[in-house]
Amino acid sequence: MTSSIPYRHIVIEGGIGAGKSTLAKAIAEQLGSAPLLEPFADNPFLEQFYLDPERYAFPVELSFLAQRYKQVKTALTARTLFRDALVADYLFAKSDLFAKITLPKTEYALFRNLFDVMAQGMPHPELILYLRPGSERQQAQIAARGRSYEQDIDVDYLARLEKAYERHFKHARGSRVIWVDTSDIDFVARPQDLSKIMAVASQPWKVGVHQVKP
Repeated sequence: MTSSIPYRHIVIEGGIGAGKSTLAKAIAEQLGSAPLLEPFADNPFLEQFYLDPERYAFPVELSFLAQRYKQVKTALTARTLFRDALVADYLFAKSDLFAKITLPKTEYALFRNLFDVMAQGMPHPELILYLRPGSERQQAQIAARGRSYEQDIDVDYLARLEKAYERHFKHARGSRVIWVDTSDIDFVARPQDLSKIMAVASQPWKVGVHQVKP
């Protein structure tokens, strides 16, 4: 299926359970490409992290960093510039945002050194859609998808992640960053709501930070 979306490198971001993967799949289908989805299930430390964050924060963040780097680099290498669309359900900088929250200062300093090396040469996405369902809706969606290790996520942790993204996206850094209020949007159950999101993604946005309520 073709689409009028003019961007060829798109990232869907948002908090845990915001609907990133679902929307990335839908937009990729519109663009006739395969979505780049984070292989979170391949991280051997993820479940242990939720049980014992202090002990497993460093290995879980290093594992995610390595996975994301390899996946994005492979996708960019295989992509035919200006022809093949790349639609991902995560931003590479996500690794740094999470590490800054979960790691103590000494470990974060080491992590950041590694991240800076890997981030060199990473292109800025043309369009970033950040989904904001609101805390109540977000928690309901986390519960609905039924991952056992996520069911006891601290609400404060979710709020800190939201603030981290706000700080990161305060400046556009070469991308079009769209904060999308999805509190009244259900792009799974209502096709018309998916059309609203597609309309947002199809607009000729200028580089910068924008807020919309479809």
